[in-house]
Amino acid sequence: MIRDLLEKYATGPGVNIDTSRLGLFEQYYALLREWNERVNLTALIEERDVAVKHFIDSLTLLKEVNPGRGARVVDVGTGAGFPGIPLKIARPDLHLTLVESVRKKTEFLTCVINSLFLSDVTVICARAEDAARRRELRSSFDFAFSRAVASLPVLLEYCLPLLKNGGLFVAMKGPAVVEETKSAGNALQLLGGLLERIVQFKLPFSDEDRSLVLVKKIMPTPDKFPRRAGLPARRPL
Repeated sequence: MIRDLLEKYATGPGVNIDTSRLGLFEQYYALLREWNERVNLTALIEERDVAVKHFIDSLTLLKEVNPGRGARVVDVGTGAGFPGIPLKIARPDLHLTLVESVRKKTEFLTCVINSLFLSDVTVICARAEDAARRRELRSSFDFAFSRAVASLPVLLEYCLPLLKNGGLFVAMKGPAVVEETKSAGNALQLLGGLLERIVQFKLPFSDEDRSLVLVKKIMPTPDKFPRRAGLPARRPL
């Protein structure tokens, strides 16, 4: 089922994925099922749910964003690897960094990377606020993605410090996103971001609504951001 759904999606309009790599998604799913029995990785574990709501959901980014060859990409709050690992399978040229604060989840991510022989993937076990203060990570990425469950002002404080000037942050959201973007004006101004557009669509092979919020980094983020761990979520900008 996973291969069939992904093959239909991969050969659809506006999508360009090498179908010879689709078997890697099946391996990924097998590892997800195995590890999920002892580590809380995802509440969705049935094959169709994972194929549509994790794998294809992650790949919808490629319909709106086309990272240049060899682009540096960071996935913040990646959890079980979404959207980063599906993007890496589809675009093996990308240099991917996965940021996740839960040690057991980073162990799973490392297992997936090794089992699927994915190169140029780095796993960082750290809170997003702490990762963005590391010299080797700050202002070093072309693209930042997040499917994390946090409000847009919080995600902006996590992700914009990681981007180079001119880089793009994409927040993967549900349908009720317009009001959320209205509350992000102060964070955008303080952190050096500009809202480019909001893309709303139906998740393929489902009736669920999705949104992508695209934010360009137009100015350096001041050194005082992100604030110390926990503060962005407690006191959003």
